[in-house]
Order: sequence, then structure tokens, then C-alpha cells
Amino acid sequence: MREPDQTIPVALSRPHRPLGIALALLVLLLVGVLTYRASERHGLRQMRAEASHQLDILAAAIDSEVTRHAAIPSAVELSPDVLTLLRTPEEGQDTLQAAANHFLQRLNDHLGGPAIFVLDTRGRVVASSDWIFSDNLLGSDLSYMPFFRAAASGVPARHYAVDKVRHEPGYFFAQPIRDETQDWKVIGVAVVKSSIRESERRWLGQEAPALIVDNNGIVLLASPPEWRYATLQAQGQSQLERISRDQYAGQPVGEIALEINLAGADEGVVVSLPRHLRSDMAPQAGARPYLALARNLPGAAWRIVVFSDLRPVTVQAATHAALATAASGCLLLGLLYLNQRRRLARGREEARAMLEAANRELEQKVTARTADLSDAVTHLQREVAERQRAEQTLRAAQDELVQAAKLAVLGQMATGITHELSQPLGAIRTLSANAAEFMRRGDGATAEKNLAIVGQLAEQMGGIIGPLKTFARKSPAVSAAVDVALAVDAALFLFEQRLRKQNVAVDRQIEANSWIAWCDRNRLQQVLVNLIGNALDAMAESPVRRLVFAAQAADGGRVALSVTDSGSGFSATALEHLFEPFFTTKQPGEGLGLGLTISRDILRDFGGDLLAESAPQGGARFIVLLPRSPQQPTTEVSA
Repeated sequence: MREPDQTIPVALSRPHRPLGIALALLVLLLVGVLTYRASERHGLRQMRAEASHQLDILAAAIDSEVTRHAAIPSAVELSPDVLTLLRTPEEGQDTLQAAANHFLQRLNDHLGGPAIFVLDTRGRVVASSDWIFSDNLLGSDLSYMPFFRAAASGVPARHYAVDKVRHEPGYFFAQPIRDETQDWKVIGVAVVKSSIRESERRWLGQEAPALIVDNNGIVLLASPPEWRYATLQAQGQSQLERISRDQYAGQPVGEIALEINLAGADEGVVVSLPRHLRSDMAPQAGARPYLALARNLPGAAWRIVVFSDLRPVTVQAATHAALATAASGCLLLGLLYLNQRRRLARGREEARAMLEAANRELEQKVTARTADLSDAVTHLQREVAERQRAEQTLRAAQDELVQAAKLAVLGQMATGITHELSQPLGAIRTLSANAAEFMRRGDGATAEKNLAIVGQLAEQMGGIIGPLKTFARKSPAVSAAVDVALAVDAALFLFEQRLRKQNVAVDRQIEANSWIAWCDRNRLQQVLVNLIGNALDAMAESPVRRLVFAAQAADGGRVALSVTDSGSGFSATALEHLFEPFFTTKQPGEGLGLGLTISRDILRDFGGDLLAESAPQGGARFIVLLPRSPQQPTTEVSA
């Protein structure tokens, strides 16, 4: 309590006024600087997020457009006409070249767009889909191309290049052609040239400066277009001449060096475009800073870079700083005014305040305790709601990951499925044409026979497509009685081509209707697909490839389904971390390390589990524990 003779100060004393004014100005300056920095950081984060989203969409579209023909060379290798042409000496190839040309032309017409051609081991084009054009590639020597040298040595290759015949840029995919009758010797190279015109159209429509750069640091596409074939950094003349000769049909490259350092551009980095490039863009573009954001296109080995002008962020940050400084000044004036009034009124209110202090203190305690209780209840309700939302989000994410894994497996098997369906489709096309001709001639009996064969082929195709539709369907998990043997057969069907290709011996020691589990059939099939795919990857380099399926009764009235391979097995470290998210023993880029974690969560959702151990004879063994169906006795022994 203040002494009766103490006076109440109403303003700062004169010696302290300059100090107070300086302190107020310092506070305003500090508020302006901090607001500018905070607004600038926020603007950068927002710009980085928007540019990253735009870049992801653009990168996905360009990567899909460029690499959608990557699997075509593998189909060329299956043509008997191409194999016969490559096996024949050069002096006898003239009579066989037409058949190979027609096959490549039909394949090109069916796929729509790319140029497909075949080279012999000397790099000479011996068959081409563009044989009907005057500027075709037949007879051209492409031995200087890097993709030919790599494929001729047995390694598939892909890269951007310009051919010397049409001088048209494109993305080349090369695959070695091996002859099984000559101990799988490389007898030629299948090449598909994918056009990048759609990518150029999409790219030149960009408003902001943007680049696509190859692994040599050469700009392939650019907005502005004057930067095309420039280099990010200055390179030696001999290296540029070699790149121009090997990939760009002698066109000059590297005449412009952008002198841009993209270190850290994957997360976003601020760069300044060189002033000497100002005329290539908007006025004074070289004098302004830009946010450079980059993404790698794994399918094409390219790097896409987008530059975002930072002027709007700077202007916005300056505006926010000015507004914050003005608001702080108003606040300080208001505080000074209120403080002055408070000082003047404090003396008058002190006596009344002392009389009301006791009552106010009691009311504050009641209010505080009531508020604490309300806050505790509100916090508890919020925590319960957040936990419920988190659980729903987790289940939804798990379902999406399961569906994505299914589609990834179907994508990997696309080539095999295409091969399985191409033969019945070709037969249906021939038989239907013949039936029409026989009906025109009035030979109804022969036409009826042809149509009956067409029906049989359609049923055969339906048998191939039916399991794939069931596997790819996205549906909620519903437990029902599932025959374990049929689920194993359905999963093996999806790997039929790969099993034959890798010469894997499958030993299914489970009889139909011998083990009935209570689970979701589609989810169980997804788990088995993941385990079989991992086993095939593990046995890729093994001399003996054997996959064994067995079932027996387990504790708790459950069925134990074991999947054993003859691969390299597990190390002690791998067994310890096997079911941890993002842990994988595969090479970088070949797996995310989520398959086993998701599989175990799927099994646990309907009362099962997933275990792993090393097999006694070597290799790995996974044990799938499944609840027994109520209709099957629990005393049954292994089949």
C-alpha cells in the first residue's frame, strides 16, 4: 500500500524522456524488421509449397509422356521375323527385311506415334517402322550413339538424342536382342524413339522461367526457348564437341552458359539469374532473385527446374512490416494514453479497490477453478476426437497403400498379361474375318465352327482377366470363410509369367478344402502377393529357385501358412528390423520398406499375424497365422 505522503507520477521526468523516445523508436524498428523477416519466410514457404505442387504435377506428366513407350523394345525381341532377320547373314537379309519392316510398322501403328527400328551388332539399321517414308532410317549407321554401345554390350539404355537423318530430337529406349539358340548371345538391338513434341508444347506454355536438364548439364527444353542446349555451368570445348557429336547430330551445344548453381534446389534455393541473360526474358529479369525448385525425373534421368520470381514476396513482406510498425506505434500511443489515465485514476480507485479486494479474490478463485475444470473437460473431449480421427485416417491410409501395392503389382505384370492376351486376340481377329467371308459365300457350317472357336478364345481371355479384376478391386475388408489353397493359387496366377521366366519350382503342399480360414480373401491374397514377390526378388541370383507352400494347425485354433524360398535368407540385423517401416534389404529405388509392415497390419486386423525366420535348409520362411473358420473343426492336422 502506498504511503499517504507519496505523490503519484503522471509522466516521465525530463532527463528520462530522450531515453524513452529512443527506446520506443528501437522497439518500432525491431517490430518492423522481425515482421519483415517473418513475412518473408512465410511467403517463401507458401511459394515453395505452390511451386512444389505445380512441379510435381508437371514432372509426373512429362515423365509419363516420355517413358510410356519404354516397354516396346521388349515386345520387338519376341517377333520371329526380327529374330530370323538378325540370324541371317547380311547378304541374305534383303528378302527377310520386308516382313520385319511390316511387323514394326503394325506395332508402331497400334501404339501410335514412336519410331521403332532394329540394329545389327555393327550399329546398322536393318529394319524400321518408317520404311515407307523417303527419309527412313534403313541402312543408317547409329553405332556412334551411346544407347547402341550400351545395349550391344547387353545393358538396356535410354537417353535424349537427335538422329542424323531427320534431325528430330527424341528420347531413345534401347534393349539388347538375345538369341536363345546361340546361348543367349546378343545378335541385335531393338530401339524405340519416343517423341517429345507434347512435352515441348506443355513446356513452352509455362509462364515462369523453367528448364529441363539432362545428366550432362545440358538444357533440353527451356522457357524461354533461347536457352535450349545451353549449359548450367561452363564446360570444356572438347567435352561439348563429344556430346554434340554423340547425341545431337552435330548441333552446337553449350554456346550459352547460364552459370546457375542448383545445389539444394530439391528443397528450394534462392538464385539470381545472370544479368547478361536479361534480354532473353522479361525486362530486368537478371537483376531479380528467384526461388529455384528442382525435381528429378527417374524414368528419363532428367532434372526439371522452375524459377519463381521473389518480388511479390519482398513487396508483401515490406507491406506487412510497414503495417506492423504503424500498428505498433498506435499501440504504444494507446498504451501511453491509458497509462496516463491509469496513473491519474489510481489514487481515486485505490480505496474502493481495497474494499472490494476480498470479494474479488474469492470470485477469481471460483472462476479459476471452474475454468480449469472446463479446460480439462474440453481438452479430454478434443483428445478423444483427435484419436478417433487419427484412427480413421490411419485405416484409410492403410487401405490406400494396399490398393496402391495391388496396382503396382499389376503394372509390373503388364507385359506378361499383354503377351497372354495378344495371341487369343490375333486368333479372334482372323477367325471373325474368315467367318464373315464364309457367310458371304454361303458356307454357314464353316462360319459356325469359326465362331465357336472365337467363343472358346473369349472364355480363355476371361479366365485370364477374371482373377486380375478380383485382385485389383478396391473393397472394404469383410471376413468370410476362405479356402487357403485357392487363395495361394490366385496369388500364384498373378506371377505365372515371372515364375516361368525365372524357372522357379513351386511346391504347393496344400490340398483344396483342407484348410479354411476366417478372413478377407482379397486382403489375404494381397499379403501372399507381397510375400511371393519378395521371395522371387530374393531368389533372383540363386542357382536353385524353389518356392514351398505348406499349412498346419497352430496354437489358439489358428492356421499357420508357411511360405519358404531358397534365396539368401536373413541376417541377424535384418530379422531384428524386418517389420519396421521403411526398412528394406533391396537396392535403393526398388522398394519402400512398407510391404511387410502393411501385410502384418492387414493380418492383425482380422486376428492373424505375420512371422519371419530363416529356413533350416537356407533361405527365408514367412509364417502367416490366420484364424480358423467356425465351420472347420480345430482338431484337424496339417494336410
